[in-house]
Amino acid sequence: MSKKILAVTGCPTGIAHTFMAEKALKLAALELGCEIKVETNGAIGVENALTPKEIQEADAIIVACDKNVDMDRFNGKPVIEVSVSEGINKAEELIQKCLENKAPIRKGDMRRNNEAEEKVSIGHQIYKHLMNGVSHMLPLVVAGGVLIAISFLWGIYSAEPTHEQYNTVAATIKSIGGFSMGLMVPVLTAFIAQSIAGRPGMLAGFVAGMMANDNGSGFIGGIIGGFFAGYFTLLIVNSLRKLPRQLEGLKSIFIVPIITVFASGLLMVALGGPCASLNESMMKFLSGMQESSPIALGLVIGCMSAFDMGGPVNKAAYVTGTMLLAQGNYLFMAGVSAACITPPLIIALAATFKKDRFSNDDRTAGLLNYVLGFTHITEGAIPFAAKNPLKVIPVLMIGSSVSAILTYMMKIEVPAPHGGFLILGLVNKPMMWVACILAGSAVGALLYVLVTPKVEVKEDKKIKEAVTNQGIDRVVASLYNENTVALELKSNSKEEVLIEMTDLLYKDGILTNKEEFLAEIKKREESGSTGFGNGVAIPHAKTKSVVKPRVAVGISKKGFEFDSLDRKPVHLIFMIAAGEGDNDLHLRTLSSLAQNLMEKEYVDQILASKDAKEIVGLLA
Repeated sequence: MSKKILAVTGCPTGIAHTFMAEKALKLAALELGCEIKVETNGAIGVENALTPKEIQEADAIIVACDKNVDMDRFNGKPVIEVSVSEGINKAEELIQKCLENKAPIRKGDMRRNNEAEEKVSIGHQIYKHLMNGVSHMLPLVVAGGVLIAISFLWGIYSAEPTHEQYNTVAATIKSIGGFSMGLMVPVLTAFIAQSIAGRPGMLAGFVAGMMANDNGSGFIGGIIGGFFAGYFTLLIVNSLRKLPRQLEGLKSIFIVPIITVFASGLLMVALGGPCASLNESMMKFLSGMQESSPIALGLVIGCMSAFDMGGPVNKAAYVTGTMLLAQGNYLFMAGVSAACITPPLIIALAATFKKDRFSNDDRTAGLLNYVLGFTHITEGAIPFAAKNPLKVIPVLMIGSSVSAILTYMMKIEVPAPHGGFLILGLVNKPMMWVACILAGSAVGALLYVLVTPKVEVKEDKKIKEAVTNQGIDRVVASLYNENTVALELKSNSKEEVLIEMTDLLYKDGILTNKEEFLAEIKKREESGSTGFGNGVAIPHAKTKSVVKPRVAVGISKKGFEFDSLDRKPVHLIFMIAAGEGDNDLHLRTLSSLAQNLMEKEYVDQILASKDAKEIVGLLA
């Protein structure tokens, strides 16, 4: 019986890394023949949440997160805790570690807490707490920043009652945006504390954050206040654990809040002056660099933004930009945004003009980076950087630096913290800004082509003969045929469906020995169910009885049980039949199906097809 693995993914913004890690882990699990369910902690909240029963039955759990998630539910279970980037880049290694029983037991269950537990580094803990605050703050920054920027469409002074540009609608929009921006520091501080000490820490964190806003200590004071409130609250809560249970209510709503709020408030009073001076000095220094050293500033911002593309270094530049944005400095954010937009555009341009540097799949993903770049999603470049980091990351940093330097030299202002080219109407020199970004992207694309080698597609001899030099993707497309599509399966159980699908292949002359092939299919299912989730199953086998490779497709409107990890009925089944010498083709077909079938809309489109020809057209 195959092992059941659970995973949790989450990044600070919850936009790209979260779902890239989900996809990587699912593909790795499919390759290694084990079941997996992945909970995502994205921008819209928790999706595909793990249930207590699933956690209890799981053999191991992978937590690939850069934000705070509920870890106590995994106490006593084998848990591997890593950053979200490792979930993307080391997915197969993490799955293999679980299969080899190398995941350490997480403390919490008193019966097992003497077993070894892998320590999470202090640096990673601090980063997670900080990113928990940042992830809750960023939506407020984006919403507030964009609303304030929209109000400027009526004029830069449209919110001032005494000015001739005054407009009631613009003033209202700017007021709403101002309230959203005003919550940045309190929310940042509160959720840093909450990540450390839970709800009790959040209370003290909110007070510390409000005081940081009020006394001018800003982000620096807010971050210090958040960590102090969290760890001090943790200290107080732990020290009061021996109090009688009868005093629990008194402790939670009276003793702990009063002590922690008072202590955090005192700290913020003491920090107010020094942090305010430090903030002011930093703002003056950065403003001075904008005027006197745009090249140096652009170089720093470009390198920071492209170094880890959404990671802590990138976030440091972005948060600084939002901080200055709140103070009316729109020049700094223009360079940050340009530097963040550039990496995916470098990949997209290279994929457009130099196809031989990419495999077919990579080129398709590369072209999608146009959309990601235009909308300020830097993470699209990560998979390409991960394949050759020592060469590609410096190239991305150079390209981003060129974009940022040109932006600062042209004194371009961007009043919104996110949105990419969608907010061009708010930029003071929109076409000039686009030109700066495209210039940096073009430089980066040229360097990318120079430092990366040509991609050689290794193909099996049988595959070459089958496609007459048309390429492996055409082979995969040719594996679907209307004769091996069942629009409505008659069977109701897993075993019966496998027999029916095997008969479908045999009747079309794909198999010489259907019993041998069916035995191989069942043998594969014994090592781990191929129930993929999302209502899909992909049983597969390689035998000498296969005359030519083929993928049979079956649809069941009512569904049938298939031992899927998500416990949901299967409505769509793909049976891959490959010969013993078709290993490359077999893996390529499996990977292609797995990636496409993660998209629910695609699955729904196949299920809604009216005839076999339409289904083959969608798959090919």
